[in-house]
Amino acid sequence: MPSLPALTVFVPTFVLVSLTPGMCMMLSLSLGMRLGVRRTLPMMAGELAGVGLVAVAAVVGAAALMLRYPAAFMLLKWGGGAYLVYLGVMMWRDRGPAGAVEADSRTTGTGPANLAVQGFVTAVANPKGWAFFIALLPPFLEASQPLAPQLALLVGLILGIEFCSLLLYAGGGQLVRDFLHQRRNVVLLNRVAGTLMAAVGVWLALD
Repeated sequence: MPSLPALTVFVPTFVLVSLTPGMCMMLSLSLGMRLGVRRTLPMMAGELAGVGLVAVAAVVGAAALMLRYPAAFMLLKWGGGAYLVYLGVMMWRDRGPAGAVEADSRTTGTGPANLAVQGFVTAVANPKGWAFFIALLPPFLEASQPLAPQLALLVGLILGIEFCSLLLYAGGGQLVRDFLHQRRNVVLLNRVAGTLMAAVGVWLALD
């Protein structure tokens, strides 16, 4: 198992990295603004699944295979980015009343399954996530100890910290949403959230 001194370095390091605005956090902010924290939870579940997959794969060497076959990774990035841009455009065009958020979930991609896919794709297709885990995780693993329990502990800590950060960003988005809804300015709400969503898509595709 990682030593206590190593964990006292690892935890604050990842807290700072997780809280730094990035693609996943901006997606959580946008959806929190659009849907509220509760309905953003499926996206968080998908994002956490993606983060866990990337962390484990980076340690066991799957990243090396992706470096040998970059075309598949690029297609995933561009496809995921285009999908998020499409959703952002749909939000921009939506002029429905506040009560129509539930009704238009199919057309704007905010059903639970779609949200989970958005979170998963954004996490897995984020090249900075791969680079971060490849650089950060190996130094905290003890070569003389079994890999599985060490990896389980570190990934568990990562997912817990990441979930708290996602909740924080989604909560901030919901505060903005409630502020705008009080003034019945739903078109502005949709356009701000859509712009953030599209920006995440462009960031994902071009990064």
